[in-house]
Amino acid sequence: MTGLAQDRRHEAARRDLAALFTLAWPVVISRLGMMTMGLSDAVVVGRYSAVELGWHAMAWAPTTIVLVVGTSLLGGVQVMTARAIGEGKPEETGAVLRRALVYGAKIGVLAALVLFFLGPWILSLLQLPDDLVAGATPPLQIFALSMPVFVVGSACSAWLEGLGRPRIGAVLMWAANIVNLVALLILVPGTFGLPAMGATGASIATLIARGALTLALAIYILRMPEARSLGVFAPTPPAPQAAREQTQIGLGAGASGFFEMAAFAGMNVIAGWLGTLQVATWSIVVNVISLAFMVPLGIATAVSVLVGRAYGAGDLAAIRRISLIAYGASGAFCVLVSLGVWMGAGLIASGYTTDPTTLALAVPALVLAAAAIPPDALQVVIAQSLRARGDILIPTLTHFVSYVLVMAPLAWFLALPAGRGVNGIVEGVLLASILSAGLLLVRFAVLSRRPVG
Repeated sequence: MTGLAQDRRHEAARRDLAALFTLAWPVVISRLGMMTMGLSDAVVVGRYSAVELGWHAMAWAPTTIVLVVGTSLLGGVQVMTARAIGEGKPEETGAVLRRALVYGAKIGVLAALVLFFLGPWILSLLQLPDDLVAGATPPLQIFALSMPVFVVGSACSAWLEGLGRPRIGAVLMWAANIVNLVALLILVPGTFGLPAMGATGASIATLIARGALTLALAIYILRMPEARSLGVFAPTPPAPQAAREQTQIGLGAGASGFFEMAAFAGMNVIAGWLGTLQVATWSIVVNVISLAFMVPLGIATAVSVLVGRAYGAGDLAAIRRISLIAYGASGAFCVLVSLGVWMGAGLIASGYTTDPTTLALAVPALVLAAAAIPPDALQVVIAQSLRARGDILIPTLTHFVSYVLVMAPLAWFLALPAGRGVNGIVEGVLLASILSAGLLLVRFAVLSRRPVG
């Protein structure tokens, strides 16, 4: 009996790994496409002008906070969609989508208004160089205009992922990358007789690409053959508990996203206090970290779907098994990525800029950043698996402690009073990520001993 039980566990683990891979790889490709859009911006703008790359990075920093928080507030879409599938009630998923679209539209419009009107004023309060604030303001305001369409598009994509159909999102994201790249090559250096627009041109390209992506996702959902059976066109039934839980999961994820991204945006401010080229250097480092982060973020999405289904079915053993498989897969991948970044730091930096001073700053910072990639990846996968089983408060508190109370002051101290510069910022990120991953692992161990519900 023991051998038969082990065989069954091994078979279940193999099925879960296959399911995780099937769900994760399109999400990973989609997330890589999302980051590639930012990477394309950074490379094209950086090769046009290192100074304009600094302007672009400073404009991107506050929009990133709003972007991540806005999409994180939709975190309940994937979980509640997956739970409905796990409970055998696919017809209820349409109501999840409609709630997400209304919620997302409100978030997007509010984000646009805040960024457009208050963003430049906030930059001016940070005691940054006047030329940096002036250069960052136009692209910041254009980034703001793209927020409503981006958040609504994210709601559509999250719903499809919750259904276990992430491939269309990946395909359309890369199509949007093509649109973005074409627009970048036209607008940034100025071609076909157009004036060179630098960082401002890059933000316009982003607006165009995001609009095209959201329109394509909406058309796909409306034309799905099973749209009616999934409840897409049906009136939303009163379900206050489901609506409340969808909102609560989103609020927890949104708060975590806010704490983490606000702290990371604060790193841009610290880099700005160091100088314009230091901002450009930090933008290279954070772009590489973020690019690597897209793979575990895709795994996190997949694990939230699978854990959500298992939670809906009341299967604690499956929740534990799926979570551990996801943690192992994410950790193994990121160790390999770290080795690649560590050994290829010089080549990676030269892909972003040819400025010798920026290169001299970026290479050692990238070597340090390689160590931060695995714990940063692991903590997001653990947090998402915990939220999928209804644990909302603890992951949020963990991110607050790790990134607001620890990373922000530590990075400031290491970068400025301790004289470590950009390397000090990276060291603060590394230590905070280790702390976050450790605390979340302890939480997972505690919950693994408790029944579902």
